[in-house]
Amino acid sequence: MYEKPHQSSTYIIHTSLLFNSRTLKFDTDQSITVNPKTGRIVSVTPTPPNLSHVSYPDLDLRGCTVLPGFVDAHAHVFVHPYTETPALNQERDESLTERVLRAGNNAKAGLKAGFTTYRDLGTEGAFNADIGVRDAISRGIIPGPRLFVATEALASTGGYEIRHENKIGGTSVPRLSDVCDGVDGVKMGVRRRLGAGADVIKFYAEYRRRTLRFPQPAWPGSQSIRYPPYATGGGNAILSSMNPPSTLFDQEEMNAIVQTAKRAKCPVASHASSPEAVIMASNAGVTSIEHGSLPSEESLKAMKKNDTIYVPTLCVADIELDDKEFRKAILGHARKANEMGIRLATGGDTGESAHGNNVRELELFLEAGISLEDTLRAATLGGWEACGGDWCGYRSGWVGEGWQADLVVLGGDLREDQGALRRVEMVIKDGNVVVDGGFIIE
Repeated sequence: MYEKPHQSSTYIIHTSLLFNSRTLKFDTDQSITVNPKTGRIVSVTPTPPNLSHVSYPDLDLRGCTVLPGFVDAHAHVFVHPYTETPALNQERDESLTERVLRAGNNAKAGLKAGFTTYRDLGTEGAFNADIGVRDAISRGIIPGPRLFVATEALASTGGYEIRHENKIGGTSVPRLSDVCDGVDGVKMGVRRRLGAGADVIKFYAEYRRRTLRFPQPAWPGSQSIRYPPYATGGGNAILSSMNPPSTLFDQEEMNAIVQTAKRAKCPVASHASSPEAVIMASNAGVTSIEHGSLPSEESLKAMKKNDTIYVPTLCVADIELDDKEFRKAILGHARKANEMGIRLATGGDTGESAHGNNVRELELFLEAGISLEDTLRAATLGGWEACGGDWCGYRSGWVGEGWQADLVVLGGDLREDQGALRRVEMVIKDGNVVVDGGFIIE
C-alpha cells in the first residue's frame, strides 16, 4: 500500500453524494478539482449536466458516499491492543525496533480505514520516536495518516510512570512522561516538548499515581491484596478502584502549561476523567479534554463555557467496562455534551483498540444517540480543530477550495446504511490515491 501520485497537474473527482462538514448536509452532484502536486483542492463546483463518460485522469465516484478524510483525534501508533500484549509488557519488554515497525504497520492500517490524519498523543515509553515516524510519512517513505504528535506527555513527579515493585533490584524501565513540577518547571517542560518537535502538548491533569499502595497482581504467581479496602465509588467503576485517579497539577501549573504552549501557537490536550480534573483543565484553556469519563453536569458546563473540544474516547469504555449501566452512562454523557453544543472530536484511544478499526469510535457515537451528521463532523472538521485548526499548518476536514485534498470514499449511500462506514472503497490523501491492490491509476 502506498500513495500513488498523479502525473497530471490537476484532475477532477465527480461525486453524487458529498458530505459538507460545515453545513452538515450531503451535497449532491459536485465535482472536485484537485492538484496532487500541491495536495490541495482547486475548486468544488456542480457536476456538468448529462455527464456520462469520464476519462483518465478524472475519477467517477458517483454512486458512492464521499467525505473528507477522517481524523482520529486520539491515537497511539506505538501501541497495539492490550488484549494482545499488556501495556506494561509493550512499554518494558518490546524493543524500540519492534515498536517502530509496529508503528509503521499501525499507520498503514489507519490510512487504509479512511483516516488521513492522526493526532498521536504519546509514544507510551518510546520517547520521541513519533517524530521520526511522522517525518517518514511526510517524506513519502512509508504510508500513513498525516501525524500530529505529542512526543511525551507532561506529568508531575510520580504521576504517570511504569509501576513496578522491584526497584531495589535495580530493574530499569522506560519513562512514560516528561516529569515537571511547579510553574517554572512546567513551562520548561512545554519548551522541551516544543523544542523536540511536538505538534501538540499533552499533559495529565490526573492519573492513578497511588497504584503501589494496593498493587494488583502483575506477574505470574503474584498474589492479590487479601483484604482490599472498601469501594467508595457508589457503583462507579473508576472511583471504586483501589487506586482512583487524583489530580497531578494545581490550577496555576495547568494555566502555565496552556499559556506557554499557546504563545507558540501549539494546541494542548489534557487527559482528565474526574469532574475536578476536567473543570481545572478546561478553565486553564486547554484545546481538548481527553476521556472525561465520569458523567458530570459541572464538567460539561465548564467545557461549554470555555469552548473546549471534548474527545470522549468511547472505545475505552467499550473495551474495558463490564458494567453495562456505567458504559451506558458514559455514552449518555457524550450525547449530552453534543446536545449542549460542546464541540466534539472522535478518537478511540486507538492502539488500545486496534488500528484499522478506528471507525468503531464513530459507531459508538451513533450508538450514543448522536446524529450521523454530528458524528461525521466530529470525525472530520472537529478532528482538525482538535489538531489546532490553522495552527497545525494544514486545513483538512472539509472539502473546499484551498483545503487539503483528503477524501474517503464509502460504498453505497451512508444515509441509508451506516454499515457503509466499514466499506471503504478508496482513500485519497493530499490528492493522491492510496493504492492497495485495487484502485490503481496509471
